[in-house]
Amino acid sequence: MSSGYQLFKLGVLAFVPLAKDAIHVYIGFLCLLASLIILRRKLSSFTCLILGLLVACTMELFDLRDGFPWQESVKDIVNTNLIPFVLVLLAR
Repeated sequence: MSSGYQLFKLGVLAFVPLAKDAIHVYIGFLCLLASLIILRRKLSSFTCLILGLLVACTMELFDLRDGFPWQESVKDIVNTNLIPFVLVLLAR
């Protein structure tokens, strides 16, 4: 049985012509941009990574609750946060 969260994800995937893993990359980048704007920090600040990490972990908690394997959750957290992390490292 699918939860409301899983149905929401399926709806987004039907609307946005991207693979599930690609959406995580976009979410991570959008979280980085939102952090830069909201927190008014420089790109070199590790503080800018907190929002992406929180969003990714929250999404994966719902997936774990709905019975998805934890290995998939780890992969999704990495997909969401890897590019922002590399950008912050390069900015330092």
